[in-house]
This record gives sequence, C-alpha cells and structure tokens, in this order.
Amino acid sequence: MGNLLKVLTREIENYPHFFLDFERTKWDLLKVLTCTELDQGPNFFLDFENAQPTDGEREVWNQISAVLQDSESMLADLQAYKGAGQEIRDAIQNPNDIQLQERAWNSVCPLVVRLKRFYEFSLRLEKALQSLLESLTCPPYTPTQHLEREQALAKEFAEILHFTLRFDELKMRNPAIQNDFSYYRRTISRNRINNMHLDIENEVNNEMANRMSLFYAEATPMLKTLSNATTHFVSENKTLPIENTTDCLSTMASVCKVMLETPEYRSRFTSEETLMFCMRVMVGVIILYDHVHPVGAFSKTSKIDMKGCIKVLKEQPPDTVEGLLNALRFTTKHLNDESTSKQIRAMLQ
Repeated sequence: MGNLLKVLTREIENYPHFFLDFERTKWDLLKVLTCTELDQGPNFFLDFENAQPTDGEREVWNQISAVLQDSESMLADLQAYKGAGQEIRDAIQNPNDIQLQERAWNSVCPLVVRLKRFYEFSLRLEKALQSLLESLTCPPYTPTQHLEREQALAKEFAEILHFTLRFDELKMRNPAIQNDFSYYRRTISRNRINNMHLDIENEVNNEMANRMSLFYAEATPMLKTLSNATTHFVSENKTLPIENTTDCLSTMASVCKVMLETPEYRSRFTSEETLMFCMRVMVGVIILYDHVHPVGAFSKTSKIDMKGCIKVLKEQPPDTVEGLLNALRFTTKHLNDESTSKQIRAMLQ
C-alpha cells in the first residue's frame, strides 16, 4: 500500500491541472480552487487573452512587448514571400545572357534583405525569451506560482511560442527561401573571386551571410533559436536548479493538453485559432523541455504526458497539425533515444 501511494503521489505531482483561459475576460476568475479526494495540484485560470502587467512585471513586459509588436508584420512578410525561382532558373540556363543575370540578381537582392530582417528578429526573440525565463523561474517562487502571479508574462511567453510555430510552419512550406539564399551566396562568391564588390555586401556581409545560412538550414529555425536560448539560459544560470526551468515548461504543456482534451474547456473557446494557439504553445514547450531536461520529454520519468499530447494533436484535422507533428519528429532531441517507448515512436511515424 505504501508503494502504491508513492506511485500515485508521484504521478499526480507530475501533471498539474489548471485551465489557461485564453478568452474569458473576468480577471476575478484568476483562482478557482477545486478539491477532489486526491490533490491534483494547482487549479487556476491563466488569462492569456486579457492579462495586464502588474507594476512588478511592467519593465520586462514592456521589453517583450516591443519585440512582439513586430511579429505579425514578420509573418505577413514571410507569407507573401514568393521567391525568385523563375529568374534564377533563367539565369542558370543562360549563363552568357547578361540581361538575365542582372534580372535574377536584382530579384534576389531585396529578398535577401528581407531574409536578414527575419534572422535579426530571431536574435531579438532569443533575448526576449531569456528575459522571460529569468522572470518566470527565479526564487523564491515556484514556476507554478510564477505562472499564477505573473499572468501578463505568461501570456507573452505563449505568444512567443505561438509566433515561433507559425513562422516555422510557413518557412517549411517555402523552399524558395533556401534556393534564393543559395543563389545569392554562389553569386557573391563568384564575384569575390573576380575581385568584384557588390553594394549589397554592405547590407549582408560574409559573416552575416554565414550566420543566416546556418539559421535557414534548420527545418524549424525559430524553434531551434528558442531551444538554443533555453539551453544557454540553463547553462549560464548554474545556481538556478534546472527543475525551475523544466517545471515551468512541463506545467505549460500539461495545461494546454488538458484544455484541448476537455470538452468543457474547449467549449469556452470562441474561435478555431484559439485551439491552434493552444496546440502551438503545447508543442513549443515540449520541444524546449526536451532540449533542456537531461533525459528529455519522451522518457518515462518526464513530467509531460507525451502520449496524451500526441493523441490530442492526432485528433485534429491532419492538415492543421502536420507542421506541429513534424516539429516533434525533427526538432526534438531525445525522440530516438533507447529510453523512448516504441509506442511513442510509432505514434509519431
């Protein structure tokens, strides 16, 4: 009996259940305490839709808000990205036609400047995430207490993850990005050999081009940036227990899963986009957790119910979640570890 109670207690502690209310407007509902025969952990609403910063949050909130205010324009710009595929093909097929070479080059250059903007935004996002992690994991409060007390920062954390998944979904569906940039780098290298200096090198020099190349080589570059930022945050803050960071992420993932699989919670959403918001945030924190936690998100000792999370995703229309499933397949760190169960691997095949 004693061992059974230990198992039950551990399992219950692993899965905190509370509702992240994305759409309700009542700040009064910040806490709704429910008691059952077994303590299921904290149970409260996080108002991601309407939370306003307290005086204690405002400095960090303003910093993050200044970054997030540019996120929608970045997505719109990426969605409108058509590439210079035809111009590049014409130039390659007719290497002696100077007019076609100039046409391709003049088409690619403004696109490369746009790609630089996306890359520079990822650097701003990286700093923003580290600021949020510092605020949401610092003593004396537990990560769960931080999420409850600092509603506005929790909302911004979710918005960063939401943007990141949307950006990477668009990028993965647009092969023109890497094709354009590859053509740009080949042309720059060829001209450098011929001792020619092009004006755009003042905008995107060789060092910048190398960093951009590594960024766009990733299947999901924004998620990779956030994963690296989270890992860096943990390594730089050696006095902070790693559990402070991983528990913050696992709590967010568990809450999103509960919302998505519970009809009474889903019924409170007024739009399909809110469901997508929950799914993107859930997947984002899973990936971050998997990169930071020593044994990852797929281990039996993980505080994230991976089978439940994957099941929730697979219950959605396939065309809406394929990008999210691909993010779990290709950007996590521990999926292919021996400790990952065959059932979980099969669910992601």
